[in-house]
Amino acid sequence: MTSKNSSPSEGDDLGILDEAASLDTTALGVLGQTSQVSVTLPAGADDDDDLVEDVVDGEFTGEILVGELETPRAAVDQDAVEQDAVIGAVDEPAVTADADPLVDAEPIEDAVPIEDADAVVDAEPVEDAAAAAPAPAPAPVAAPDIALVSKRFGEQAGQSSRETADLLTADRLLNPSQLTKPEPEGTWSHLLYTISGRRINIGDGKRARERKALTARIANALNGGARFVPVLSRKGGVGKTTVTALLGMALADAREDRVIAVDANPDRGTLADRIVRSPGGKSVRDLVKIHDEVRGYHDLSAIVARDSTRLDVLASDPDPHIAEAFSDEDYRNVADVAAHYYSLVLTDTGTGIVHSVMGATLDKADQIVIVSGLSVDEARLASETLTWLETNGREEQARGAIIVLNQSTPGSPLVRLNELEAHFKTRAKHVVRMPYDPQIAGGGAIVFANLQPETRQAARELAALLVESLRAKAA
Repeated sequence: MTSKNSSPSEGDDLGILDEAASLDTTALGVLGQTSQVSVTLPAGADDDDDLVEDVVDGEFTGEILVGELETPRAAVDQDAVEQDAVIGAVDEPAVTADADPLVDAEPIEDAVPIEDADAVVDAEPVEDAAAAAPAPAPAPVAAPDIALVSKRFGEQAGQSSRETADLLTADRLLNPSQLTKPEPEGTWSHLLYTISGRRINIGDGKRARERKALTARIANALNGGARFVPVLSRKGGVGKTTVTALLGMALADAREDRVIAVDANPDRGTLADRIVRSPGGKSVRDLVKIHDEVRGYHDLSAIVARDSTRLDVLASDPDPHIAEAFSDEDYRNVADVAAHYYSLVLTDTGTGIVHSVMGATLDKADQIVIVSGLSVDEARLASETLTWLETNGREEQARGAIIVLNQSTPGSPLVRLNELEAHFKTRAKHVVRMPYDPQIAGGGAIVFANLQPETRQAARELAALLVESLRAKAA
C-alpha cells in the first residue's frame, strides 16, 4: 500500500494479482481498520477481466471484481487486523506511523468501473475521511421485552370496538315513527280512537295519565336489602290491621318485587283474615320452627298466604296463649328469613307499645306508619305515640313518620279533619287520609280491585309516599 505522500510508479507493485487464474479465492485484509472484505475470484479468468482498483479514503487497498463484491457489511475480524500480511497470495506493505487509520470504514456498496486506474491513484487524498465516507448504518436496537397480559373477551387487539348483545336495546333500534301507540285510556280518547278506525290516537286522558304516574312512583326501585315498615297504634279498633293490608296490596299490585305483611300482634291478630286465602294455612309460629331449614322461596311459600295482588301474608297463631310467647328473638328470626326473599316487609304490630316484640320491630324499622282514628282520644293517643318515640331515642323515626287518618265509620266525622291534619304535619313528615269504605267496614276479606276508587287512590298515595321516603333515606 502506498502512503498519502507518494504516488505509485508504473513499475511498482500495486497489489494486483499477476495470475488471477492461479487462485480460487483471495481475501483482502486492511490493517488498522474495522472491516474486512472477502472477494471471490473466478478461476481461469482472462487478464482483461473487468477489474478496478479499490480505493478507500484515497488509498489503494487491492483489486476487486466489478459486480462480484457483496454489499452487506462484513463483520469485524480482530484476528485479521492483527495479522501482518493479507491472507492468501497478496503481500500488503505495513502501514506507516503517520498514516491516518480508517475508523469504522464501510465496505464499498456499488463498485463503479474506472477506465484508468492510474488516474485514481494520482487523485488527491480526501482530506476529511469521515466526511467522504458514507454514514455508518445505525446500530440495531434490541427489541423491548413484551409482557404477556391476559385480556378478557372484547379487550383483545382489534376488538375494542366490538359491541355486546345488551347494547341492542329497543330504544336504539326501533324507529318511534313506525311504532303503534297503545290503545288510549279515557272516555273521550278511546271514543275518538274507535270511531276513527284506530287512526286517531291522542293519548290517554287526564285520569289515566295521573294513575300511570302514581303507579310509576310506587314501582320505583329500592336499591339495597329489604326494608322494614312497622304499622303502629296505641289503641285498638282504629284500623291498624286494615291499613297494613291496604298498604301491602297497593305495593304488591304495582311493584315487580315481593312484598310481605307479617302479623306480629301477640293478641291473636286478624291480618290474615283480611285477604282471600285457603283455610288451614300456616302461621308465624311455623316459620319460627323451621327458620334454620329454609333454603329457598319454595320453603317459605308453603307457609305464607297470597292474595290476588301478589301480597304474601304471614298470619299470627290463632291460639292467643301460644301467640303470647312470640318474643323479640322470634321476630328477629322471622325478619332475617323474610329479608332474603322480600324487598318490603310490613309488620302489623300489637297495641302494646312497650311489648318486647315492639323493641325488635323498631330496631329494624326503616320507616314508621302510625294510624289514628277520627276521634279526640284516638288522635291524642297517636300524638302521644310520637312523643314516646321522641323521648326514647327515636326522634328521627318520629319526624319521618307517615300519619294515616283512618275513617272507620260512615258519615261526616265529628272532628275537624283540617285541624287534625295541620297538627300532625307539625310533628311528622306526611299525613294521608283514608276514607270510609263499606267493604272494609264489613270486616271480611278485602278485594283490592273491588274497593271504591277513593279508597284505592288513598292506599296507592300512601304506598307512593312510603317508597319515596325510603328512597330519600337511601340517597
